[in-house]
Amino acid sequence: MTQKIIKPSLDSVWDYPQPHTLEIQVKADDIDGLLHTNNTVYIGWCEQVAWNHSASLGLDLEHYQALNRAMAITHCEYDYLQASREGDRLIAGTWIVEWDKRLSMRRRFQIIRLDDGATLLRGDVQFVCIALDTGRPKRLPPEFISGYGAAVLDRSD
Repeated sequence: MTQKIIKPSLDSVWDYPQPHTLEIQVKADDIDGLLHTNNTVYIGWCEQVAWNHSASLGLDLEHYQALNRAMAITHCEYDYLQASREGDRLIAGTWIVEWDKRLSMRRRFQIIRLDDGATLLRGDVQFVCIALDTGRPKRLPPEFISGYGAAVLDRSD
């Protein structure tokens, strides 16, 4: 008799609907001396899924440079809930959950292990728009308003 493996539906484990996602396989280089994924690797995965999301909205690094603007991190919190190990298949999700349409926005992150649907990490990151040439806060350009605006979960004014 063949046993059928039923994997959990990810729709029921995401914190918010319709995340932008990136699939990940934990590699040997991701593992630290404690034999699990190093905490800094998770932060890198969050950065990767955020950049991938921005690029999908038409706001890649080339556009940032052409507009002389960037979204710079001002505050971040990561909650590490469970460990992952070499060979684990994961999926990182991100959402833009808030913004003021002028200067700042907030992203959330969640990393889930595909085999059991367990949430391994939750992250909350605040950003402010800056001018690349000065590093000083600067209003969101119209391209950021239209690009990021379409992805914001909380669209209330």
